[in-house]
Amino acid sequence: MDIFLVILGLAFIIVGISGCFLPVVPGPPLCFLGLLLIHFTNKIDLPQSLLWTMGAITLAVTLLDYIVPIWGTRRFGGTKRGVTGATIGVIAGLFIGPWGIILGPFAGAVLGEMTGGRQGKEAFKAGIGSFVGFLTGVGLKLMASIVMAFYFFKYTISVLF
Repeated sequence: MDIFLVILGLAFIIVGISGCFLPVVPGPPLCFLGLLLIHFTNKIDLPQSLLWTMGAITLAVTLLDYIVPIWGTRRFGGTKRGVTGATIGVIAGLFIGPWGIILGPFAGAVLGEMTGGRQGKEAFKAGIGSFVGFLTGVGLKLMASIVMAFYFFKYTISVLF
């Protein structure tokens, strides 16, 4: 059963790190589940303080992931249309590939602002804000997920090998 939990935990870690780039997949929560799974094995006992800390970080990063892109768009002068456009751009970008995921929020914010009556420079500035917010959110999720992956491997390798 321990081997099954470790393999399942590893799968959660891998999918969780991938989820940092895919807006549909909740990256840090899946990585946290990977940590929880190895905690329930008979041989690996993660410190309670580590679990509580990683749980708090997971919650904070997940909440910030929704706030930071909106903040970025608004900080750079965007409106609700720009935020909506950025969201649509992220989803549409999934079908285009890696460049679509990166450029989708920017293009969506610019187009959203333009449909709201804003012209080139103002719409472009909101697009930059959306892009900065998106990259910040991805960076925060990726950092949290990599830290959890580090602890996963640290405790798994030390016990199994």
